[in-house]
Amino acid sequence: MKALYGTSDVLEKTAVNFVPLSPISFLLRTAEVYPDRIAIIYGDRRVTWKALLERSRRIASALAAVGVGLGDTVAVVAANTPEMLELHFGVPMCGAVLNTLNVRLDPATLAFMLQHGEAKVLITDTEYADVVGSALDLLNEKPIVIDIVDPAFDGGHRLGRNDFEQLLANGDPTWQGYKIEDEWQSIALNYTSGTTGNPKGVVYHHRGAYLVSLSNMIDWGMPRHSVFLWTLPLFHCNGWGFAWTLAANAGTSVCMRKVEASTILSAIREYGVTHYCGAPIVHAMLAFAPDEEKRDIRHAICGLIGGAPAPAPVIEALQKMGIEITQIYGLTEVFGPSAVCVEQVEWKSLDLQDLVKRKSRQGVRYTAQEGMAVLDPMTMLPVPMDGETVGEIMFRGNMTMKGYLKNPEATNEAFEGGWFHSGDLAVLCPDGYVQIRDRSKDVIISGGENINSLELEEALYTHPGVRLAAVVAQPDPRWGETPCAFVELIDGFSASEAELIEHCRTKLARFKVPKKVVIGQLPKTSTGKIQKFQLRQQLMSSIFSD
Repeated sequence: MKALYGTSDVLEKTAVNFVPLSPISFLLRTAEVYPDRIAIIYGDRRVTWKALLERSRRIASALAAVGVGLGDTVAVVAANTPEMLELHFGVPMCGAVLNTLNVRLDPATLAFMLQHGEAKVLITDTEYADVVGSALDLLNEKPIVIDIVDPAFDGGHRLGRNDFEQLLANGDPTWQGYKIEDEWQSIALNYTSGTTGNPKGVVYHHRGAYLVSLSNMIDWGMPRHSVFLWTLPLFHCNGWGFAWTLAANAGTSVCMRKVEASTILSAIREYGVTHYCGAPIVHAMLAFAPDEEKRDIRHAICGLIGGAPAPAPVIEALQKMGIEITQIYGLTEVFGPSAVCVEQVEWKSLDLQDLVKRKSRQGVRYTAQEGMAVLDPMTMLPVPMDGETVGEIMFRGNMTMKGYLKNPEATNEAFEGGWFHSGDLAVLCPDGYVQIRDRSKDVIISGGENINSLELEEALYTHPGVRLAAVVAQPDPRWGETPCAFVELIDGFSASEAELIEHCRTKLARFKVPKKVVIGQLPKTSTGKIQKFQLRQQLMSSIFSD
């Protein structure tokens, strides 16, 4: 190795000057510096940072005692309760991989994920016992099941022999049995809907989790001891990394099982909430809440919006409430948020219409994401900064997944040319900000949930009267987007819109069901390919003509 700085010495990495990056370190420091500050609020429950560390160590030691070790998967189906936050630290503390699963999925999809991820332990809230139980019935080899029994939820039933508090009772609050040796080690597994076939398992590393946690603070300007309201599901990209961010921030997490406008606004008043984030539906819910529910909110609040940009009326209503909205952009494959629409000082003088145009863009790369570009996917050259030439958004850097679990072909395809290909088509504005023009993968983002249009089309094709089906996104003031299905029936067959919607309900999770079905001839190319762009145009024309 060639010497540096003109000396003959070779300076080596040692335990003195190099430690693998892991968000676990944030918890250790905050519990040391602020042991008695409140980490979690949930109803009448209060958890200090010292207690959170002790409970996380109990989880780690108890999981190790039942055979969970390095690289094993611990799956979780749970609401936004303290247990979910504790598991974000306790599971990786024993070297295992945390796999938080969407509570809205159907049994077959859950079963696939449990099997594909080789879950050794499943920790599940009793609220979801029916769907989880049905998923377990589909498995030949079942994981160890541990129930979260929340006194705040009335109903459900247990599936396992032990509950979460029994698990902790068997744990050691001082346990330090495992040390992170490699920051490339897997910390979490998250599934994405993708566009074809089964969901893909996206694997995160400790280094990326550490860096997204800090970037969340930096790029949102979060001051220390922020009060964060969990309107965002913790199963979405590990709460976009904010489960770990709040440990770095020494802030307070306010948890809630149900996301409702009245509950959110009450929590904002009672606990002095300073930050929250979520899909467009959450922000619209607050913007259009009754005036009496908005009273007496007199402090500044920051909101992050992911998915579709908020419409102007929503932003205007939120600003009147003292809520400042920031647009972020990302995908599961890049740890959630990897771009942010940074507000420039000169934007303050713009009128609302121009301000919304600026703030609704996907923006620029996160601080800790090395690269974000809009490239021609054929040449891999940057598009000009003209706001017109369309290319594909691509990322690379430390906030990019390790790859897709057990799917090297998909990983290689996603990383072709040395960049992660998002599949989202965009332009590069003259000021360097990225703005999406279309989604090449035809994924519909509704209420923060990804809906695979192909999956919905396949469900429609199982109806005996359907000849052709195509699903596109339609704008929705509440959900951001909802699926709209266009269906061509077999000659001589009749079926109503309501019948086709009901048919989809028997095949899909409720949030994936189309809100509208248009029956008629579908536009096709000379080779018979359905022209979805014409369907989108037809849909938009009908919306604006109403």
